[in-house]
Amino acid sequence: MSAITVRTALADAAAKTDRVDAGFLLMYVLNVNRAALIAYPERVLTEPEVARYAALVSARAYGKPVAQLIGGREFYGRFFRVNEHVLIPRPETELLVEQALARVSADLLTPCALDLGTGSGAIAISLALEKSNLNVIAADISEEALLIARANAASLNATVTFIESNWFAALGAARFHLIVANPPYIAGGDAHLGLGDLRFEPTIALTDNSTDGLDSIRHIVTHAPDHLDTNGWLLIEHGFDQGAAVAALFRTRGFVDVETIRDYAGHPRIACGRWPLADTLKSTQL
Repeated sequence: MSAITVRTALADAAAKTDRVDAGFLLMYVLNVNRAALIAYPERVLTEPEVARYAALVSARAYGKPVAQLIGGREFYGRFFRVNEHVLIPRPETELLVEQALARVSADLLTPCALDLGTGSGAIAISLALEKSNLNVIAADISEEALLIARANAASLNATVTFIESNWFAALGAARFHLIVANPPYIAGGDAHLGLGDLRFEPTIALTDNSTDGLDSIRHIVTHAPDHLDTNGWLLIEHGFDQGAAVAALFRTRGFVDVETIRDYAGHPRIACGRWPLADTLKSTQL
């Protein structure tokens, strides 16, 4: 067998899958960065490297996500482990973190935040690491997802309390200054669920099987005021075509300062609102 170099390996892989994905996979196999691939195109791969790379390229050509093949994805400047039990963090979800951080009051010594449906923990951990005085609680119904989230928190030295809970069910009377969620919002039966990367991600994180994809968001918007301090904020990521419907849910429930925020591609992506009603209950430290 003739020698397989970086150049020839990439050329062969590009005939089977996306060129960018081929590069990521080869960087992973060789444990190098992109600059090294460019600088040393004539580097010869060992037989084990060739075999491992071929297997990864074949899996990617079949449709398995790159993040699952290499074991993680960068989010908010940090590497988060992922597997088939958690949603792969998307770049647009970084906007949810940015908007949440912007709404943490500087007047509070120990503000409390809740991340619903935490999955890999990317949102909760990012919030905790960006705001050292923020007390972050993260909830998920999936034990498998919480295992990954806890591992990510440990590897990134983030202090987050993880709770197994179906949305608010296990939170008792706890109240927060900030609630964030990236819930399932794809309509049940949507053809996209059977295409591309989505085939390999947990269905429970993608859809609640409602006809419009909004049942989980309705539940969160309805019950969030029971867990929000006065002037606390709720922020929810939603589909690009759901902005008006989600904003209407916020307003109907009684939220004020309701806003729809567009993602980096210009699509409506985040709904946020402030809960204005006075209440004598204080935030609960879990």
